[in-house]
Amino acid sequence: MKKIEAIIKPFKLDDVREALSEIGIAGMTVAEVKGFGRQKGHTELYRGAEYMVDFLPKVKLEIVVADDQVERCIDTILETAQTGKIGDGKIFVTNVERVIRIRTGEENEDAV
Repeated sequence: MKKIEAIIKPFKLDDVREALSEIGIAGMTVAEVKGFGRQKGHTELYRGAEYMVDFLPKVKLEIVVADDQVERCIDTILETAQTGKIGDGKIFVTNVERVIRIRTGEENEDAV
């Protein structure tokens, strides 16, 4: 099993969620996060004063899938979340050793 973490622009969340649902991804965890990479940040004007916004709002998706679903899931996120502009985000894939569903005690693929 693999854990896919995707950091995307907030306005792309609904599109990505719907596209993942269409390929059979049933569950995910979503968190509002802030960060920056090459995009750095930007300057905003508030009540006549200019200030630097260092951390930009993003959304982090966490999805655990069976090994045979990884590439399809990644491709779906790439196709749906990409705008072609700086700040589109990143996808991280890591190994998952064990998953346990708390309610039933099911493990691994049965728990996902």
